[in-house]
Amino acid sequence: MNRRARWEIRIFFAAWLVFLYFRAKDPFSFLVLNTFLGYLPIEISFHLGKVTPRSGWLFWPIVVLWLLFYPNAPYLLTDLFHLSLLQPYALSGLLRVTPHLWIYFTYMMVSAVSCSFLGFWSLNYVSQTISTRIAKGNRWARLTIVVLLTFLSSVGLYIGRFLRIHTIYLFINPEQFINPILSMWTPNMWIFVILMTFLQLFSYWILYLIMSNSAMPSSSN
Repeated sequence: MNRRARWEIRIFFAAWLVFLYFRAKDPFSFLVLNTFLGYLPIEISFHLGKVTPRSGWLFWPIVVLWLLFYPNAPYLLTDLFHLSLLQPYALSGLLRVTPHLWIYFTYMMVSAVSCSFLGFWSLNYVSQTISTRIAKGNRWARLTIVVLLTFLSSVGLYIGRFLRIHTIYLFINPEQFINPILSMWTPNMWIFVILMTFLQLFSYWILYLIMSNSAMPSSSN
């Protein structure tokens, strides 16, 4: 991604966060924090590259920091369940056309789509930089890295959604969450993680196809 595109993304998120701060009211004020957390892994990925930072002592901590925040990007997709708070169905069983409902649907979709799509881009980019460093860009090594990172992010999704542990809390008071994390490995947890891993890999594959084919010259029939 070139410098101009990165600055367009930064400007968009800055403007969108300011807009949400003034327009997203309870019970949807959480969108401000969740959108900000979803943007952080995208910004962190901008500071990684095949040759930057040169020192592995700096490169790998940035990768770990990216991984800690990355689940916040697809996490916004699960926020769509909160639309049920608006009681979207009328007594007739049909969706209501109330503008208030569709305004907040738009708010949530903009945050979810921007953070998840750009998050999947950062997953592709980070996996590429890692595989280039440790395996000279080997295709199978990169695929393994993508699957591993996606699995770990699905575990992070579970921790955030059901244990209600935000990434930032792990830095503030990590001791408080050790026991819940150690005891969370239940069959239901594994089902959720497997489903979210599949969903993320499927979305990543679609985005990867789009990026790969857009970079190729079109062939004439």
